[in-house]
Amino acid sequence: MPHWDDIRIFLAVAREESLSGAGRVLRIDPATVGRRIARLEEDLGAPLFAKSPTGYALNEAGARLMAHAIRAEQAMEEAATELGGQAGGLSGQIRIGAPDGCANFLLPQVCATIGRENPDLEIQIVALPRVFNLTRREADMVIAVSPPTAGRLTVQKITDYRLHLAASRAYIRAHPPITRLEDLRGHRIVGYIQDMIFDRELDYLSEAGIARVDLASNSVAVQLNLVRQGAGIGVLHDFSLPWLRAVKVLPDQLSLTRSFYLVRHADDRRLERQNRFAAALVEGLRAEVARLESEA
Repeated sequence: MPHWDDIRIFLAVAREESLSGAGRVLRIDPATVGRRIARLEEDLGAPLFAKSPTGYALNEAGARLMAHAIRAEQAMEEAATELGGQAGGLSGQIRIGAPDGCANFLLPQVCATIGRENPDLEIQIVALPRVFNLTRREADMVIAVSPPTAGRLTVQKITDYRLHLAASRAYIRAHPPITRLEDLRGHRIVGYIQDMIFDRELDYLSEAGIARVDLASNSVAVQLNLVRQGAGIGVLHDFSLPWLRAVKVLPDQLSLTRSFYLVRHADDRRLERQNRFAAALVEGLRAEVARLESEA
C-alpha cells in the first residue's frame, strides 16, 4: 500500500513533469524525489512515467494512478478542512492560473486583501499566455476569457470588462490626430503575435478591422509597456489604463466587451476551503474591475 507522502510526491512530478520542478514545489532535493518515485514504482510493480532527457511524462499506469491520487488528495484536504474548522481563516496553498493581463493588473490587489485576512494561506498566481490544464492540476482554479465546453469542469462568470484603443499622451502629442478608424493606417499598432493567440476572444485587432501589427508580443504586459513607452496604439483593458496613464483613442468608434470566468475541476465543489476562497476571489475581482474602470 503506497504511503500518502509518496502519492504527494508522485502528484508533484506528474504536474511539473520533472524531478527538479517537483523538488522546487515540495522544497526537497530532486535526488530525493527520484528515489521516492523509484520506491513507489517498485511497491506498485510498474513504471509510472516515460522518462526522457526532456522530463517525466505519465505512462498508461501513471495516468490510472493519477485519478486515484487526485481523489486521495481531495480526501486529505476535506479532512484538514473539517478538523480545522470552517469558521477560521483559510490555510494551505491555492494556485490560480490566469491570463497575464488579469494576473498583472487585478489579482495582486485582490489576493493581497485575501492574504491579509488569511495569514496562514499561501496564494500562488501563475500568469501564462495559454490555456491551463485543470485535469492535470496545473492550478487549483483558473480565470479564463472563454468558458470551456469540455471536461469535468464547473464554470462561473465573474464579470464583464471593457477594452478600447489607447495610447500614451506623449504618443498622441507627437503624431497626427486620429479622428476616425481609417486614420490608424498612419500609426504604429501594438498587439498580439497573430499565430500565438491562444483564445479567439483575444483577437481584438481583427475585430477592429486592423490587419497590420508593427510591434507584437504574446504577452499583454509587454504590449502595455510598449504603449506606455509611446511605441504605438494598442487595444488595452480599461482596468489597465489608470496604471499606465494612457488615454483612450476613438472610444465612441471602437469599444469591446469581454468576460472573465472562474473555472474549477468538478470534483473540487466538495472542498469547502476552495469554495470559500473562490467566493472571495470572485467578489474581489468584480469590485476591482469596477473600481479601475471607473477611473479609466
